[in-house]
Amino acid sequence: MPIENDNLDSVPIENDNLDSVPIENDNLDSVPIENDNLDSVPIENDNLNSVPIENNNLDSVPIVDEVNNDDDADDDDDNVDYDIFDPRNWDRLQPKLIDLLVVKCPKRDNSVVKGPRDSLNRCFTTNLYTRALANGEVCDRDWLVYSKELDRVFCFCCKVFKNGIVRGQLANGGYSDWVHVGERIKEHELGMEHVKNITTVFRGSKEKLYEDSNGNFLGLIEMLVEFDPIIQEHVSRVTTQKVHIHYLGRNIQNELISLLGSAIKIEIIRKIKQAKYFSVILDCTPDVSHQEQMSLIIRYVDVSSASVSIEESFLGFLNVNDTCGQGFFDVLQNELKELGLDLFDVRGQGYDNGSNMKGKHQARIFFGVVQRIYTIFANSTKRWQILKDNVKVLTPKSLSSTRWESRVESVKVIRTQMLEFTEALLEVSENDLDPKIQNKAKSLTTNELGDFEFLMAIIIWFEILSAINSVSKLLQEKDMLIDVAMQKIKGLISYFEGYREIGFYKVLINAKKIAVELNISPIFPQRRIIKRKRQFDENLNIPSVELSKVESFRVYYFLYLVDQTVVSLNKRFEQYQEYESIFGFLFTSHKLQSLDDATLKSCSTNFEQTLKHNEQSDIDENEFFAELKLLREMLLEESIRPTDILLFLKGLDCFPNTVIAYRILLTIIVTVASA
Repeated sequence: MPIENDNLDSVPIENDNLDSVPIENDNLDSVPIENDNLDSVPIENDNLNSVPIENNNLDSVPIVDEVNNDDDADDDDDNVDYDIFDPRNWDRLQPKLIDLLVVKCPKRDNSVVKGPRDSLNRCFTTNLYTRALANGEVCDRDWLVYSKELDRVFCFCCKVFKNGIVRGQLANGGYSDWVHVGERIKEHELGMEHVKNITTVFRGSKEKLYEDSNGNFLGLIEMLVEFDPIIQEHVSRVTTQKVHIHYLGRNIQNELISLLGSAIKIEIIRKIKQAKYFSVILDCTPDVSHQEQMSLIIRYVDVSSASVSIEESFLGFLNVNDTCGQGFFDVLQNELKELGLDLFDVRGQGYDNGSNMKGKHQARIFFGVVQRIYTIFANSTKRWQILKDNVKVLTPKSLSSTRWESRVESVKVIRTQMLEFTEALLEVSENDLDPKIQNKAKSLTTNELGDFEFLMAIIIWFEILSAINSVSKLLQEKDMLIDVAMQKIKGLISYFEGYREIGFYKVLINAKKIAVELNISPIFPQRRIIKRKRQFDENLNIPSVELSKVESFRVYYFLYLVDQTVVSLNKRFEQYQEYESIFGFLFTSHKLQSLDDATLKSCSTNFEQTLKHNEQSDIDENEFFAELKLLREMLLEESIRPTDILLFLKGLDCFPNTVIAYRILLTIIVTVASA
């Protein structure tokens, strides 16, 4: 007979006779239990396992624990009611009640702002619940609990989850020395024992199932294999007539774009403010109206989601009248103020200007020829058709004053199709109706493409630009890290140092082979020798050295280009080395683990001093050093990148200074490719 729960209140239940009533477990499933009136039914802890408890009503259920369960005859005397949220009762909680306490979390009595004053006129205050960081941010100490009955504070995690004997009153009887409570809490939250109790180990020291210390992930897998879930996939397709609304107004398209752009910009600014630290990337270029415009890109670390990502967001174009450093700064300062961003939160800046180029007086003549080859075909559809008939694979590219990679593409087209371009220019010189175009095409065929020195130059430029471009593409990734960039540039410098010694003679051999195919004489043209005026203090008996035509080209062309390339790369490498001196110990987990305490202390001090401004710093040196020592022991032996370390630390409340340091590290600009 089904029992309705509505009439349970009127049925007297004698606890003494419960043991004499035989209960068949097989029929329990057939008894429907209504949850509406469970609050009025006292539940003895003996039968907790057999009573399904809905989590929503746990607050209204009186919780009874057994003090002694050895003697069944004295159950009624031994049952004691107590509050599981009271720290006084935490030492005797059973595992099930501990699980319930963790689900519900310790409760704070918000009505208690201050506790009673002691003999020194000091007392508990709610300010202890928050931790103020050096940069002005605050962290909630959700593990700190105050007992107004005892007038003491406790560490919830350490008291409930302690393993064996733990030092410190916060994990035992509570702390009530209100004079030194701030120092004691700070010391406690930086301790390794506290970190172990407050964190959840996802991955253990063992990586096999059914082994101790294999972590929570494998533990959950072990639990799930005990069940046999049948997953049924229900696929339903609902067909509805879609209403396509067409906005055909004269201004609706621009209005929609403007509204969407404003909404996106607001969201980007919100994320930047949440990230706090950011870097600015600026690039200037004139538009079609000859107005100098500066693009503004903000680089920041997005921590709003579960993952950690490095973002570079475009915020718009700014008109610039003064292109000097002060002009850039004034425009940037005003724009950041309008966006509501703090200038003092900028931790990096990058500028891009494609017109600045080392050794450009050497490149002007060569790239001028490359541009003239493109122009002679691009200015006429008939001549462009002649080019397409002869050049089947790649078409010439125009040089860009701001896009550096266009030079690689332009040189590659001619370098790999010298014969095809020669035939196309010869056809233009013979068939074009314009005599000026005929002369230009003939001059390019004879004096440029038919010149062995130009052939050498195009091979040299192609090899130099190709090597740089391959590394440049790798550095253009927005999540590129400084240590990886340093490795790539250092490898490129080593390549050019070796290329300087043996590259010229390889180019010479390759150029002679191509010259035979193009019917070009493989000799350098005779150049007028410029006689250098001797100084008055020079020894007149030492004869001046006259270089051969091959050696002269090697010294004054090949070596000059390679040396200028190495100088530029070394300058970039030195800039990265400055960043390494500040952030190098954070690049990988291996570097952090390889440092002893003295070196780690020195790095922490240098880091704080570098980021200090007007006696304010982003981190606290001593706390940062203590956190790094703990982190050094917790990280695995395998190499971990800064993004993964920050993701690991993000879920913890024990390393606020270290999290700030890694946020700043990932904010630093490696490349300005986004501009």
